[in-house]
Amino acid sequence: MAISEDKVAHVAGLAKLAFSKEELQKFTGQMGEIINMVQQLSDVDTTGVEVTTHVTDAVDTMREDKAVKGTDRELLLKNAPDHQDGFIKVPAIIDESEEA
Repeated sequence: MAISEDKVAHVAGLAKLAFSKEELQKFTGQMGEIINMVQQLSDVDTTGVEVTTHVTDAVDTMREDKAVKGTDRELLLKNAPDHQDGFIKVPAIIDESEEA
């Protein structure tokens, strides 16, 4: 299945990308190669091949979920440039005043 420059330009436009004519030709060729590789994979007979969900035999590699004591709040607030009532103060990013 071949892909046209028009289709590549259309998809680029949807992604809000702009390409020069040379870049468009280059990407059209690359997309064509990718589509051909995917087509080759589609042509492979996978009848009887077990579905692969993991490539290793590792099972349950997660740590045990248990509560641990966190870092002391006062120690953490020592690193904050400004804090008040046990919370880190940051500049307002949303102005809720009537002038905004």
